[in-house]
Amino acid sequence: MPGTPPLRSSERPDLSVVVPMYDEAQVLPLLVQRLRDVLDALGGSYEVLAVDDGSADTTPLLLQRFRTGWPQLRVVRLRANAGHQAAISAGLALARGSYVATLDADLQDPPELLGEMVSAARREGADVVYAVRADRSTDSAWKRGTARAFYRLIRGVSDTDAPADAGDYRLMSRATVDAVNALPEHHRVLRFVVPALGFPSTSVRYRRGVRAAGQSKYPLARMVRLSIDSITGFSLAPLRLATWFGLGGGVAALGLLVYAVVAQMMGRTVAGWTSTVVAVAAVGAVQLLCVGMLGEYVGRMYVMMQGRPSYFVAYDSLDADPQHLDHQHPDLQHPDLQHPAATSMRVVTPGGERSPAG
Repeated sequence: MPGTPPLRSSERPDLSVVVPMYDEAQVLPLLVQRLRDVLDALGGSYEVLAVDDGSADTTPLLLQRFRTGWPQLRVVRLRANAGHQAAISAGLALARGSYVATLDADLQDPPELLGEMVSAARREGADVVYAVRADRSTDSAWKRGTARAFYRLIRGVSDTDAPADAGDYRLMSRATVDAVNALPEHHRVLRFVVPALGFPSTSVRYRRGVRAAGQSKYPLARMVRLSIDSITGFSLAPLRLATWFGLGGGVAALGLLVYAVVAQMMGRTVAGWTSTVVAVAAVGAVQLLCVGMLGEYVGRMYVMMQGRPSYFVAYDSLDADPQHLDHQHPDLQHPDLQHPAATSMRVVTPGGERSPAG
């Protein structure tokens, strides 16, 4: 409730809301106003984790200003821009709530839906509640069409039954969040990781709005990268496709050999180089495609073997608050350890384990 002091780090709020942010200064005041009204009306204890993903505008300053008047607002700042999915993962690793919701800052997904999602989870005993976009008329035809094709492709090449038109707006139980945090996977795409767990789920439907302010942080190149990570992270179909290409090429070559022998016997050979060049180019293209597919999987294994964290937490207002330092870190009373840079620089692995940096 407004004016309620923030929970101590040993206390678990009813709800945590993780909001990844990157250069969201224009939309931030409206987001804070709408989100706070919704969460205060729910009546339970809550915290809002604003994960600043290395913003270059005034987002960090605005977050600190809003935090002075909103005790439940918790600011987490990453050392550098790590990407949307990594920022959500950081929030999940640090969230304390019995339920954890993830919500983008652009207000295309209305925070007013949170109450309905919490009610659905408790009423149906679901571990996951997906917010499904029943009306996407505010999105361009290109975006709607590519999104539908992408989800059909994912369902066709993998065993993941991700709800269509469901993005990263979801509510998860503590058991679900703990399971996600335990995964060692790098470059994970949470909109497919969570359904792959197979936990009991339900959904609520809503109309997707327009972006309240600012610009989209998902250009075409980043969408392509997300698609590649999704496919290679959840399906072996591309590897099997390379095998089928090889088998198909072998059958075609055998057919050409039979045709050449028959033509030679019947004296119908025609000298020419066009067919040869086309055949060589086609085989070369298939080979390069297969090598590229193999490279994607080898690259993922290489990244996993390196074991580098997906992100670095540079600052967490929960740790920087003196009343929490007294409770959580009794050894940090030395004046030299009171500086936020000394107390909050942590490395968080995809599995959620934290270790001091340095």
